[in-house]
Amino acid sequence: MSQNPKPYNEKAEREARLAQALRTNLRRRKAAPAAAAKLEAPAETDDSLPD
Repeated sequence: MSQNPKPYNEKAEREARLAQALRTNLRRRKAAPAAAAKLEAPAETDDSLPD
């Protein structure tokens, strides 16, 4: 009996991993626009210069 892990334990572990991945994803998505804006700001000013 100890050889077979209980299905609900596997499900709980999988759900915990998925939840952690979702939280990490959301955090990265939240941070990405701010970082992208900082990187793109100089490019926008360069584009606005008259030719």
